[in-house]
Amino acid sequence: MDRVRRRAGWLLTVGLLALTGWTTVVGFLMPNWFDATEDCARTFERPDSHGIRVVTHWFPPTASCDFGGGDVRHFISPATTVLLTVAMVLIAAATGTGLYFAVRRFFEPDDVVRSAEGVDLKARLVAQLSSGAVIFVLAIAAYTGASAFAIILGGASGGAVFGLAGLIMVAGLGAGLDRQVGPLPSTPLESRRRGAAAGLITFAATFLATAAAGRMPFFRIWAAPLGAVIYVVVVLVQWSRHRAAAPGRTERDRSSSPV
Repeated sequence: MDRVRRRAGWLLTVGLLALTGWTTVVGFLMPNWFDATEDCARTFERPDSHGIRVVTHWFPPTASCDFGGGDVRHFISPATTVLLTVAMVLIAAATGTGLYFAVRRFFEPDDVVRSAEGVDLKARLVAQLSSGAVIFVLAIAAYTGASAFAIILGGASGGAVFGLAGLIMVAGLGAGLDRQVGPLPSTPLESRRRGAAAGLITFAATFLATAAAGRMPFFRIWAAPLGAVIYVVVVLVQWSRHRAAAPGRTERDRSSSPV
């Protein structure tokens, strides 16, 4: 179990990739979302799509075409449904396990303090702001493009999976940046919490701003630059609060909220 805990990040990544692949496969096997009745008519060689009723379920993944009069055909075969269901259970177990151990790292006790002695904190702040802005511009731009394909190929389920992947991505990026160039003195636990909070706040604020603009979240040309600006503002606030608390920091202070 300790080995699984140490590999939680990799397990979670593999699980999310597999989950994305699963939704893509299921979306591909389903009747065409643009005109499902026409797809049923074409697949089962019917002259037209009039009166056809299409019933679909994502889990277990099933799709059937009801032509009326008791004539119901499986668009996805029962054998395929069983295989996809078993695969989903295994993928969900792996993803859930990875997520559990990854989240648990944010609550593990950690008393090792990284000192600020001999460190140029101003240069460290500039490094976090500049590198973070660039990384979040690229990450949000890439995420927006990839999520479009996820929604097209996997439908709503694909979009939901990619939404979860986005949250984990920004939390990991934020934690990694804070660990490398975040405020000091700090414990690794405090750094993980603070960095993850910065990433999640950036993601949530960008999501809300683009959604309020009247389009699908993130699907705006200014979404990536906005995300970078939000991250910079959040980091500046975190550094300001850290400096204010630094002179009188106690053990209780180090376990408080990262933002």
